[in-house]
Amino acid sequence: MKCRHCQSELTVSLIDLVTSPPSNAYLTQQELQATEKYFPLRVLVCTDCWLVQTEDYAGADELFSSDYAYFSAFSSSWLKHSEQYVTNMVDRFDLDGQSYIVEVAANDGYLLQYVKARGIPCLGIEPTTSTADAARKKGIEIIEDFFGVELANKMVEQGKQADLTAANNVLAHVPDINDFVGGFAALLKPTGVSTFEFPHLLQLVSENQFDTIYHEHYSYLSLTAVKKIFESNGLSVFDVEILPTHGGSLRVYAQRIDTGSHKTSDNVIKILDQEKSAGMNSVDFYAGFQAKADRVKNDFLSFLLEAKLTGKTVAGYGAAAKGNTLMNYAGVRQDLLSYVVDLNPAKQDKFLPGSRIPIVGEKYIRKTQPDYVVIFPWNLRSEVVEQLSYIREWGAKFVVAVPELEVL
Repeated sequence: MKCRHCQSELTVSLIDLVTSPPSNAYLTQQELQATEKYFPLRVLVCTDCWLVQTEDYAGADELFSSDYAYFSAFSSSWLKHSEQYVTNMVDRFDLDGQSYIVEVAANDGYLLQYVKARGIPCLGIEPTTSTADAARKKGIEIIEDFFGVELANKMVEQGKQADLTAANNVLAHVPDINDFVGGFAALLKPTGVSTFEFPHLLQLVSENQFDTIYHEHYSYLSLTAVKKIFESNGLSVFDVEILPTHGGSLRVYAQRIDTGSHKTSDNVIKILDQEKSAGMNSVDFYAGFQAKADRVKNDFLSFLLEAKLTGKTVAGYGAAAKGNTLMNYAGVRQDLLSYVVDLNPAKQDKFLPGSRIPIVGEKYIRKTQPDYVVIFPWNLRSEVVEQLSYIREWGAKFVVAVPELEVL
């Protein structure tokens, strides 16, 4: 396979998670009678541009279907993060009713609802029908399509150039990263700004966050790689922030390379130096990741088997892609974990891909009173512990498996 960005031959492996179905391909009762599609899940490292990426097996149309079940607005902490983002961008870049904001991967309108509330014209781009419809119900204009240079040029022809574009947790999700980034360079006004948020590869590797690897994540990103990709496609990075979201993320600020006037912040050099000091520009940094993931898998399986042998019951919370990666790699089925709770009605009464564990509403926790509740979206650990604090009433305990097994 050749690198998605620079076309160099890929020979270095970060991790091989064998095979699994797409992590958001939740099953209906009827679909349990059919065969699931499984794809290899292997991640490779480009030693020229340092883009870390999955092998090509599944196309975007197979991963982001019309009934895509990931809705951003079901996390209160993510909503708070998004509202603060809008406040910060409006203040920093003097945005007002004469400005135009475009969000790529607008999902269910979780972010643009705060833009709309300020009276700032906005538009969302979202390829999945289920979430696009949810955004429209909030009164947000949506283009239901995948983003790239072609769509950006059409929007410019329609007078829809942007003062600000937002792309939160989508840069990793695109198979053609060059076309995607080039679209922002085409869409921005001469003085416009693009922001991108994505999990930081430095944290993923150092904190053993292997469960954030799944087919929908085509790329695993460092600032080193992102800077090269942007500069090759018409954007320059002028600032970057470290965020606590998703186990450690970066927010990158970019401008058109031909017309941008923002000075480059010291933060850019600081984080590039941090990545270099960590060894991210060398093969050694990526060695040993497989062994760390295997240790988590084995510890999690040992916990579940011990619980079963001692007559304890285990439930899960959060039908998240993270949990699906972990459970499929570990081979967990319903005999070891009874059900998974999720607040999203689009997931309830369905079954997890691969493991086929049922997804239920929160009432099942009180009804069945499990001895343990495994928190799969560990990045929302504090939020979930507070929300489900009542399980302590019957002596139940919370469990997280990543970055290491911990019983709370």
